Amino acid sequence: MTAALKKLAVLLLLITFAPSGVQAQSADWQKAWDETLAAAKKEGKVVVAGSPDPVMRNEIIPKFVSRFGIPVEFIAGQSSQIAGRVRTERSSGIYSIDVYMAGASTSVNVLYAEKMLDPVKPLLLLPEVTDGSKWKRGKPLFADPEEQFIFMLFGSVDSLIFINTDYVKPEEMRAAKDLLNPKWTGKIASEDPTASGSGSNSSVHFYTQLGPDFIKKLYIDQKPVISRDRRQLTDWLARGTYPICLTCRADDARALQKEGFKLEQIFELSDMQNRVNSAPFLVTLANKAPHPNAARVFINWLATKEALEIYSRDYDAVTLRTDVDESFLDPRTVPRPGVTYPDDTDLAWVATGRREAAEKVRELLKKH
Repeated sequence: MTAALKKLAVLLLLITFAPSGVQAQSADWQKAWDETLAAAKKEGKVVVAGSPDPVMRNEIIPKFVSRFGIPVEFIAGQSSQIAGRVRTERSSGIYSIDVYMAGASTSVNVLYAEKMLDPVKPLLLLPEVTDGSKWKRGKPLFADPEEQFIFMLFGSVDSLIFINTDYVKPEEMRAAKDLLNPKWTGKIASEDPTASGSGSNSSVHFYTQLGPDFIKKLYIDQKPVISRDRRQLTDWLARGTYPICLTCRADDARALQKEGFKLEQIFELSDMQNRVNSAPFLVTLANKAPHPNAARVFINWLATKEALEIYSRDYDAVTLRTDVDESFLDPRTVPRPGVTYPDDTDLAWVATGRREAAEKVRELLKKH
């Protein structure tokens, strides 16, 4: 047989056998998916705990129920409140939650640290979820060192503050130190800098980059008003009652912007570095989940292009998928190639660095 004929024979073999291999692989995942979906419907529902998120309630849940016929029981609340509930229930032998959609602090320091989780990675089944080419990091990304438990779906550049430009001009906010101008005393609002959540995250970001003296001047001398109500903060911002907000969120501000309120995110402050965050949530699976098959269906679908594009569009969040349309996003939220950002989801930072800095902030503010 000539060399040319040998090459032709090999090519014919590849053509002959490659499709059957692909079909077998397809049949394997499809069979497992069909079995999981059937079992999930028998379980009757999936119980998901997360923040009071309008995208989840108004978009994700209706779409999921319509697509799979599996009801979603959504337990909404602050991460710290949900963590407290889970601890109480588990101490009594009650396991009511299947999936957590929580921030980095709760996911790392409570759910992961206290071994409340089962691995998510083995549950990933849909080809568009397991295919590394669909993810910006070349594979589904996990925040934990085992790369099993804390599933990351987002990575956005965080804005630093919000302003109402009817009262504060963008040129008046070129550096973080501009927040200390006496002109803004009593005009700044924030979530509680001493409590877990956005307030603490923001204060820690200021502390680690600008030091304790800046924290004292900002949170004490400038007399900011503190609220734990996200909507109240955004309403104050829109009305100009407190035209500078340290912790307002784009999804809360969007409707007011459409109504004509001149609310603007500030991404660049000359004396601070932007950070990348995993908002709106990280995904984890509760161990001893009461509806494990329904949880598997939910987690797989949540990681698809369809679901993440809904979140990206409605929450202004940058996903970690390569195939989600980002043309509608504020380009300032998309990490720039070659730029190094502090990562708010880094496990060592969340478990140690941020916790220690948050404690120093709390101690500093308690003294005053």
